[in-house]
Amino acid sequence: MEIAVIHCIILGVISGLTKGAGVLPDSPLNAAVGETVMFNTTVTPPENPFILMTWKFGDKNIIIFNGNNFTSPEYEGKITLFMSTGSLELRNLALNDTGEYSVSIVSLGELPMDGSTRLNVNVPFSNVMATASSTDMVEFNSSVRLFCSSSGSSLSFLWLNGSSEVTASDRVQLTDGGSTLTIVNVSRYDQGPFRCCVSNPVSNGTSDPITLSISYGPEDINLTISLSQEYYGKGLMNIQMSQSGNYSCQAFNNKTLRYETSQPAAVSVLERISGAFVTPTTNLTIEGISVNLTCDAAGSVFTRKWMKDGSDLTLAGNMNLYDKNKVLSFNSLKTTDSGEYSCNTSNPLSNDEAKYSLVVIYGPENVQITGPSEIHVGQSFTLNCSADSTPSATYTWILNGTEIHNSAEFTKNNTDLSDSGSYTCQAMNSITERTSTAVHGLSVTDRRSGGLSAGAIAGIVISCLVIASAGGAVGGHYVYKNKINNKAPPPSDNKEKEEPVYENTSAVYENL
Repeated sequence: MEIAVIHCIILGVISGLTKGAGVLPDSPLNAAVGETVMFNTTVTPPENPFILMTWKFGDKNIIIFNGNNFTSPEYEGKITLFMSTGSLELRNLALNDTGEYSVSIVSLGELPMDGSTRLNVNVPFSNVMATASSTDMVEFNSSVRLFCSSSGSSLSFLWLNGSSEVTASDRVQLTDGGSTLTIVNVSRYDQGPFRCCVSNPVSNGTSDPITLSISYGPEDINLTISLSQEYYGKGLMNIQMSQSGNYSCQAFNNKTLRYETSQPAAVSVLERISGAFVTPTTNLTIEGISVNLTCDAAGSVFTRKWMKDGSDLTLAGNMNLYDKNKVLSFNSLKTTDSGEYSCNTSNPLSNDEAKYSLVVIYGPENVQITGPSEIHVGQSFTLNCSADSTPSATYTWILNGTEIHNSAEFTKNNTDLSDSGSYTCQAMNSITERTSTAVHGLSVTDRRSGGLSAGAIAGIVISCLVIASAGGAVGGHYVYKNKINNKAPPPSDNKEKEEPVYENTSAVYENL
């Protein structure tokens, strides 16, 4: 309210500025009806007395002094003339006292002094009031007209919005001398409060405020989610998978009749992972075949991570991952692919791990026989057969073409010369249905003769040749080593001719 009054006072001062001249003040005098005004001259009391003073209102004389005072009848009792300076007091002002006042003063022996000024007599304002054509509006759709009324004279009008002066613009119009304010397509910032400031040179005042109700929106809609998180577990607060999606809210203003929709907020409901498993395309994981391991689980699986024997899986040349790591494919199994494979399935809320032990079935291969190559009659010997095979191979022993035993270990006690020969170990894998063999030569010698009979040696050679021939017929291969050393017999009392000593080291073949 104080700011409004200041504005009005400034307006009143500005509106009263005019020009005076001579011994009277330059600025006009402003007074209210019924008040008293003093027309003060700039004359100082002279050394010589005034011999003539004349005051006029327009062309009409007010008072003339030429030794005697002559006062116009209508000013009797209303004026006082101050003889020392020539100033004039005018009382009980009326509106018709407004006009130009002039004075002429003559001193003895001095040039005449003249001056003029204007007096404005105003009726003070009263009953200032502001009204509005409407106070309930819709933003951008409504216009309003504010009216300011007041009694008084020479009134000026100023509109205030809050503490700021309202000025004309493309939406704001000031008409009827500023007493009418029109706002077109109101905005929310036009709500006020509006005050009308009324002033004239002798008074000023401000109306009571008017506040406009301007409906707007909706706008700036913000959708928030309690317990906000990126993913929600199925069953939490009874949330179901079907409730996943983008949610928006829509606001409606029944005054503006406008709708506004918020930005969507995503709600993702996930089923916790359980029951992870790894399944192969076949349980007969035989070396050389292709096989796939499939990793899956119940629930919402986001990622799958494979490991082998507790370490991150490094893909070998025969491995590939498909379908977002769901399928681990081996295009040709190798024995080095055997191991424990684990697949960890996860989503942002849970995880589960499944394991699968992959055993690559292969063999038999690398068949080996260990045992003596030469013993004496009457001694015992043991031959052991081994092969690389998964599952373990079964073994069959053959001596000189005749099956003699079914076990990895063959033992013979109290040997005689007939036990000499080529011992064949045949290893077989019941799943791969593959066989592989090795041959071991054994010489049984007579302590007395120091060697084998010619018949025993011939039998060993014939057996080896038969086996070699059989290996060639089935597409296999064999290695035959026969080393015959003619050694001079040790000294003996027996003068009979001694037979040469034959040393049979080994004979091996494999049927692939």
